[in-house]
Amino acid sequence: MMKTNSQKRILPLALSGGILICLICIYSGRSVLLRSIVNRHTSRIEQTHGLCIHYDKLEMNGLNEISLQGLSVIPEQRDTLFTLASTRIKLNFWKLLTKKIEVSYIAAEDIRLTFTKQDSIANYDFLFKKDRKVPSQTSGQTVTEINYAERINKLLNLCYGFLPENGQLKQIYITERKDSNFVSMVFPSFIIKENKFRSTIEIHEDTLTRHWIADGELKQSANTLMAKLYSADSTKVSIPYITRRFGAKVTFDTLSYSMTKESNGKNQLYLNGKAKVNGLDIFHKVLSPEVIHLDRGHLGYQMNISDHSFELDSTTTVIFNKIQVHPYLRAEKKKDLWHFTAAVDKSWFPADELFSSLPKGLFNNLEGIKTSGELAYHFLLDIDFAQLDSLKLESELKERNFEIVEYGDTQLSKMSGEFVYTAYENGMPVRTFPVGPSWEHFTPLDSISPILQMSVMQSEDGAFYFHRGFLPEAMREALIQDLKVKRFARGGSTITMQLVKNVFLNRNKNIARKLEEALIVWLIETERLTSKERMYEVYLNIVEWGPLVYGVQEAATYYFKKRPSQLTAEESIFLASIIPKPKHFRNSFNNDMQLKESLEGYYRLITERLVKKGIISEVAADSIRPEINVTGEAKKDLQRDSIQ
Repeated sequence: MMKTNSQKRILPLALSGGILICLICIYSGRSVLLRSIVNRHTSRIEQTHGLCIHYDKLEMNGLNEISLQGLSVIPEQRDTLFTLASTRIKLNFWKLLTKKIEVSYIAAEDIRLTFTKQDSIANYDFLFKKDRKVPSQTSGQTVTEINYAERINKLLNLCYGFLPENGQLKQIYITERKDSNFVSMVFPSFIIKENKFRSTIEIHEDTLTRHWIADGELKQSANTLMAKLYSADSTKVSIPYITRRFGAKVTFDTLSYSMTKESNGKNQLYLNGKAKVNGLDIFHKVLSPEVIHLDRGHLGYQMNISDHSFELDSTTTVIFNKIQVHPYLRAEKKKDLWHFTAAVDKSWFPADELFSSLPKGLFNNLEGIKTSGELAYHFLLDIDFAQLDSLKLESELKERNFEIVEYGDTQLSKMSGEFVYTAYENGMPVRTFPVGPSWEHFTPLDSISPILQMSVMQSEDGAFYFHRGFLPEAMREALIQDLKVKRFARGGSTITMQLVKNVFLNRNKNIARKLEEALIVWLIETERLTSKERMYEVYLNIVEWGPLVYGVQEAATYYFKKRPSQLTAEESIFLASIIPKPKHFRNSFNNDMQLKESLEGYYRLITERLVKKGIISEVAADSIRPEINVTGEAKKDLQRDSIQ
């Protein structure tokens, strides 16, 4: 019996001793075990992504601390992507027991992340392996399609996984090299305490050095990020690289940002965030020839990202100065072609909220304008690059009890009376003259041949007397043509728009000018600041009809030695034909100074429109041919060209 009891006591002791011995062995060989696990995983990653991952030393200290030295990641046949001199990582022990890895503390030194791209070869392209292949719509070839949700999720997980609850990172270098462009960011010290971080940042771009401060909070468990960026001195934060890359310049005083990520599988990603900026200055020649100033702006957004599309939900709120809007944007890539949709619907709001919120430098003629009443706005733009002819463009600004209380820097009603007009060529003034009775070449509307009046109108803007400054269908067709040829090839401008461009605005083709033009046209037409008759009178007296030939009287004299009231139908149609390209009027003539046969179609079109308007009879129309006799100074210019 005693022997049996003794055996019972020995068995648990032996078992406990065996377990203890096993634990001691595991503890003693923990570093070997760690290296074995790491090597197995890195080997798989190397094979999957074409990488060479190397480290000099990897040890486990205690039960939850890992030390690593001399880590490098080098893509195959690419420049080194990442190096790390040394790091100590403390893991949550209790999380480890549940097979979850959670970093509680990290200390690291000399971290170097270098992105390089030469031509189309980049050392980071393995991160964005494309997922599936589809037939190309245009060529029939197989095209690789990108999973945008998965790609962005990978990048964000990299960001969220980078920062632990606590830590200190010293000497972080992030460098981007693309062809001849170079930008480097240096973090001398990056301190993390209870998920909150703070760091100074040195930005090096060529010979320029800037100093920023970044602080915020990042919680991996909640997939949230909050950050604030501002300059370390009295200067503004200037975003590097984009000047040389895009020809733009962006500066600001402070930028605050927050974001929360939610993922629904690899094909759906939801981003909710807020951004606030103070003292924002933007310059790009496509936007405006002047710097655009936005004193303050706020963005609260919800972005939905799928495998092939980006969507900015209509719950998104954009605030700048006093204006608040809820835009909707969607970009979807179908095979190898994009489909864009943008929409804004803003119900009735005080009109002065709009005009007092216009950014300085963007609407010079409207600075200081004061208004009363209410406005409402609807906008829709739908562009499918697979079928451009289906493009939709809707834009309507409605008013209720609207009134201009006080003009700003420019008297928008000045065309109603005599005013001084300056003509420009290549940005330089070439002629200045009054548009009114004090100018000897001024011709009142009733002294201009009705056939000439109607010929020009039917050529430039047949519905001038019936629309309110805009022809949406013409603008839609012009945009389609511009997108097809990938340049500003067609304007779609009404006579009112041409007048505003010439009388009030510079000649630069940019977004700011087009927006200012649209607002001024709307104000003139809606408030009837100038009558249609007077606008057309001004137009015919300032439009260019040839090199340095301005106004209908100079044109009639230059080509025919006549007064505008004396012009024949053939002469009137000819003058209408050269308005789109007045510098090239010689192209309308053969060497014998006769009109080219190619103008027959144009003459026939205008003649048919004159008949429909009751300006001429069908009998008279039958006799109209593209035949004129140039007798003015233009004859000498044509003769000189024919001799040369």
